[in-house]
Amino acid sequence: MEVSDEVLVIYTDGACSGNPGPGGWAWAVAPTGEVNDSGGEPHSTNQRMEIMAAFEALKTFENDPRIIRIVADSNYVVKCFNDGWWRGWHARGWRNSQRQPVANRDLWEPFIEMVLDRGRVEFEWVKGHSGDKMNDFVDALAVAHTQK
Repeated sequence: MEVSDEVLVIYTDGACSGNPGPGGWAWAVAPTGEVNDSGGEPHSTNQRMEIMAAFEALKTFENDPRIIRIVADSNYVVKCFNDGWWRGWHARGWRNSQRQPVANRDLWEPFIEMVLDRGRVEFEWVKGHSGDKMNDFVDALAVAHTQK
């Protein structure tokens, strides 16, 4: 993974106990994780928490001049942007490819708008639970909120 002074790398993760159930989200700035945040909701889903983690990270660094690279183990988040899922949702009036209402639209809409308005946001997928130190760190932060 390329890291430079011009790229801010932020790992994100979401977790849920029960799905739906108590949920947690977290983000941390690589390479050390010293700068991080996390939170949770008493009743949520894993997918909502994955979106929330990336959205909260971007909100925190919205005005940072660097390229922001969100690294997530969520295909849901990464493919929304890298594969352009959001374009289809817009074209179909916020319906997915099965013509059903897009789940989590209340989070997706402002998140997508922020990514488009800001620009200079990249998304990278990392395999979860594979020994990646930063992914394991944000996973632990998110999971801690499912236990509260």
